[in-house]
Amino acid sequence: MLKAGIVGLPNVGKSTLFNALTQSRKAEAANFPFCTIDPNMGIVSVPDERLQKLSDLSGSKKLIHAAIEFVDIAGLVEGASQGAGLGNKFLANIREVDAIVQVVRCFENDDIIHEMGSVDPLRDIEVINSELLLSDIAALEKRKESRAKKVRVGDKEAKAELELIEKLLPHLDSGKPATTIELDDAEQEILKDFFLLSAKKTIFACNVSEEELGEASKNPDGHPLVAQVKKYAAEAHGAESIVISARIEEELIELSEEDTQMFLDDLGVDDSGVSTLISAAYYILGLRTYLTTGEQETRAWTIKAGDKAPRAAAAIHNDFERGFIAAEVVHFDDLIELGSRAAARDAGKLRAEGKEYTVEDGDVIEFRFNV
Repeated sequence: MLKAGIVGLPNVGKSTLFNALTQSRKAEAANFPFCTIDPNMGIVSVPDERLQKLSDLSGSKKLIHAAIEFVDIAGLVEGASQGAGLGNKFLANIREVDAIVQVVRCFENDDIIHEMGSVDPLRDIEVINSELLLSDIAALEKRKESRAKKVRVGDKEAKAELELIEKLLPHLDSGKPATTIELDDAEQEILKDFFLLSAKKTIFACNVSEEELGEASKNPDGHPLVAQVKKYAAEAHGAESIVISARIEEELIELSEEDTQMFLDDLGVDDSGVSTLISAAYYILGLRTYLTTGEQETRAWTIKAGDKAPRAAAAIHNDFERGFIAAEVVHFDDLIELGSRAAARDAGKLRAEGKEYTVEDGDVIEFRFNV
C-alpha cells in the first residue's frame, strides 16, 4: 500500500492532523518540539460519495472504501540535513513514503509554541524544502563520483545516470525541487532509482484556527497566510494547497454523526478539509478507483492511473487477470442517470472492453474471466 508522509516543523499540527485523518489518538499531540519521535502509521478510508449512491441502486449489504496509509513523521528543524534535531531520522522516514503532506501553520496562538518564534508559513516551507534539497544534493554528489568512475570504463547506464545528475544538480542548487524539472520518459525512469526527497509529490495543508476555517475555506485568497501558501505552492511546486483545521477534526472524533453535522453547520462548512486532503493525497499518489456493486457489497478498488483492464482485474484476484476475457464497463455517472445496467446497455453506455482498455476513475465494472 502506498504511503503519504505528514511532515512539517515541530508544533504545526502534524500529529493532530494524523489523529484527525485516522480517527484515532495514536499520535500524541502536545505543546513541545519532537512530541513525535518514531513515526505513527494508520490506514485511512478514502471518502467517496459514489459508493452510497451505487449501494442504494443495488441494495448492497455493505460498503467498502478504498484506503491509503498515512505516516506521522517527526518534526524537522533547520540543519536537519546535517543531523540537527531528529534530522537523520526524519529524512530517512521521508525517504520511505511515496508522497508528502506538508503541514503549514497558518494560525496565531500564543499558547502554542512555534519552533522559530513567530508564525511565518513561507519561511517554514523554505526551511523544510531547503533541508530536502540539501539532502538530495549531497546524495547526488556522492552518486556522481561513483558513476564517473564507471563511465570511464564504458558503462552506458552509468553515462545516462551521470548526464541526468549533471542536469539535476544546477536545478536543485537554484532552490527548485526535482518535481519541477522537465525530463523525458527515459530520464523519469532513471530518476526513480535516485530516491530523491524533492522528487516526491507534495500537498500543502494550511492549518487554520477553528474561527477562521469557514471563511478561509470559502475564500482562501482572503486569508493572508493561506493566500501566501497557495501562491507559493502553485508557482514553486505546481502543487495543490488545501485549507484544514486539524484541531476541529480531532474534536469531531468524539461526536456522533448527527452532532458532527450540527457542529460543522454552525461553522458554515461541510467538513474541516480533511476529506478533501485524503482524496488529494490518493490522487497525487497516482491512484485511481473503479467500482463494483451488487447485493452483497459495493466496493471501491484501488488501481494505478493508466492500468489496463486485466491489471485492474487483479485488484480483485490474480485469477481475474490470468483468465481475463472482457470487462463490462459503464461509467458511474451514466449508471446513476439511467438507473440500471440494463438501461445503460439499452442506451449504449454499457460496453464490453478488452485487454487494451485503460480503466478510468469512476468506471463500474463486471469482469468476465475463465481459469
